[in-house]
Amino acid sequence: MKIVGIDVCPLVGGTVDGGWPQGHEPQEDLHTLIRLHADDGILGFGSCFTSGKLVEGAVQLLWPLLKGQSAVEPERVSEMLHQSTFWQGRGGAVTHAISGIDLALWDIMGKICGQPVSRLLGGNYRDRIKAYGSILFDEPDDLARNLASVVERGFRAIKMGWRPFGRRDRKFDELLVKTARETVGDDIELMVDAGGSEQFWPHGTNWARNTAKMLADYDIVWFEEALPPDDIDGFVELTRSSPVPISGGEVLTRRQAFAPFLQRRAFDIIQPDVTKCGGLSEFKKISQMAQDCNVQVVPHGWNTAVGLAADLQISAFLPNARYVEYLTPCAYIEDLTAKPFQLDSDGCLSIPDAPGLGFDVSEEGLKRFCPQPIEFR
Repeated sequence: MKIVGIDVCPLVGGTVDGGWPQGHEPQEDLHTLIRLHADDGILGFGSCFTSGKLVEGAVQLLWPLLKGQSAVEPERVSEMLHQSTFWQGRGGAVTHAISGIDLALWDIMGKICGQPVSRLLGGNYRDRIKAYGSILFDEPDDLARNLASVVERGFRAIKMGWRPFGRRDRKFDELLVKTARETVGDDIELMVDAGGSEQFWPHGTNWARNTAKMLADYDIVWFEEALPPDDIDGFVELTRSSPVPISGGEVLTRRQAFAPFLQRRAFDIIQPDVTKCGGLSEFKKISQMAQDCNVQVVPHGWNTAVGLAADLQISAFLPNARYVEYLTPCAYIEDLTAKPFQLDSDGCLSIPDAPGLGFDVSEEGLKRFCPQPIEFR
């Protein structure tokens, strides 16, 4: 069974605010789906947290290598793509595109085998996982209203991130966290994401350590991206001294980049993004390294229905999985799946056991957000 085609599907029209300094428009091009065609007509879907033009350019490079490859050897094919683009890839858009291709290959493999991807990756430790609603910080009154709506939607855990947290002063940061805790009560788990991967992040280890002490007073589950993503020495120092767990790693790609952070215990929680790090094949290797280093793994999932479906499969095969991220509300999640994801009374999502990634893409939704895919044959 061979790969005979690939479609690049940039998503526009429903892009949520990412908290970027340059602002936001629903037409902003941030997420791209991959649709892979096998010669027997089976389709596999993947997702890239990268703009369509960048993915299109990467696929132009990758397609001559991918065309005619086996549709049932995802790990070998993805590694071949990595190895064959060493000088033009090794991170960035090429690795992000390979991530989406890898997800689509696993989706096809599961459909051909009649098994969920989680079982092919090693087996199922669980059939449901707690979802945390992922939102942006805001002014206190707006933040309180948003938090209340997230709880009303059924989430029992919520992560707040980025602006304006960390951009004004310590008193305002504490006001935001205090507002959040008073709004949701003590029974809802709260996480804080400083967004230290933003350009020109102004804070260092001392700020992060003092902020972590404040967050501990409000029973925050973890403190994410408190420093710039390459500050490994700062993260090592922070993780050793922080009273709350420290998390990060969402911008890293491939296992080689994760290895020093894991070996040095720079994080309590590592957060690879399956749509960026190299796909499920790389994610499995990274998670195995993390397990050997006794570091918790929580997939970063600020993306699409395809990305969430992949994260659910990951959450089944990870021995110590605790959470899955759910960007909310998000049209690229709710409107791109034929069967909606549903939270249960505990704020958990069921992990699909259908073949492949376990869900069906809504063709109507895909046409709405990507009326003209870019085809490679």
